[in-house]
Amino acid sequence: MTMQIAIVGSGIAGVTFAEEIHKLDRQLHVTLLTRETCGYYSRPLLSHCFSRTDIETKIVLKSFDALAASGIAVESGAEVSQLDRSAKTLRFHKGGEEKSLGYDKLVLATGSDALVPPPFHSQAGLFHVLNSFDDLVALRRLREKIITQHSRPRWAVIGGGLIGCEVSVDLAKAGDSVVLFHALPRLMERQLTEEDSATLLALLWETIGVEVLLDQAVQGFSGVETDLSVSLASDTMQGFHGIIVACGFRPRTELAQAAGLQTRRGILVDEYLATSDPDIFAIGDSAELPDGKLYAYVTPVRSQALWLAKHLSGQGAGAWQIPVFKPKAKVPGFEAAMPYLF
Repeated sequence: MTMQIAIVGSGIAGVTFAEEIHKLDRQLHVTLLTRETCGYYSRPLLSHCFSRTDIETKIVLKSFDALAASGIAVESGAEVSQLDRSAKTLRFHKGGEEKSLGYDKLVLATGSDALVPPPFHSQAGLFHVLNSFDDLVALRRLREKIITQHSRPRWAVIGGGLIGCEVSVDLAKAGDSVVLFHALPRLMERQLTEEDSATLLALLWETIGVEVLLDQAVQGFSGVETDLSVSLASDTMQGFHGIIVACGFRPRTELAQAAGLQTRRGILVDEYLATSDPDIFAIGDSAELPDGKLYAYVTPVRSQALWLAKHLSGQGAGAWQIPVFKPKAKVPGFEAAMPYLF
């Protein structure tokens, strides 16, 4: 009987695993379930979506039709609602219908959502995040609207981590006015040394033209449509046409939690990327390794996917090993003097 491999998620983890295991063992039946409909796209390019006019097509790396033509079954536009471990079945909604899919081995490559601080939850209509293709399209349409009304858009970007800095730079590169708010005293404190943070700050201010406000704990937002304000502890800044919250990421663990799998920040896996259920594995942004870390960068995510494909096809040996990888901020003109932190 043909082994059924099911994968939830169509980011780099899910698609890389699907293609590799299909290549290694053509006898396996591989099915990819995803809520996405536009195809397999590059999430790292999302933070560069304003300065490139062709981004909406260039960001898509492969269509789901192309994946299906290669022999991988794809259920796109599918929202997985339940994981029944005892029956080894996934339930999902697609096109208004509820469907089910059985599996022998399941790979959770569910990825992550944008992290929105709790104080902002009640103000969801006043800000945007940039975490998916749909977010990209929505922000580009908003920018087009702003330009027709105000000529030069003025943005507030909340969060001075990797994504917040990259988005701010890209908006400035596109010709927009940008104010970057960060709650801590230096930029990208999780990735850069103090000296490199200072170098990045000077570059953003003096060369790129991004106004950076450090030690600013944003309290919330107010206004309507393209007339928005940012509330700080002791002040309110007005006159923004759009607000982007870029405060990090939150692993998608809900499906795993509901099924009784062990989770902390992410879905807990062992050195073989297996969850607390030996027939279910997790890779990518949502997988928390025994060292307590989530390796949410392209190189280790791709490494996990390729290793797991070999492991499940019986062609690998030994536990997954963390590859050498070097996170890097894609900011023109910036080179860190010291190695990035992780």
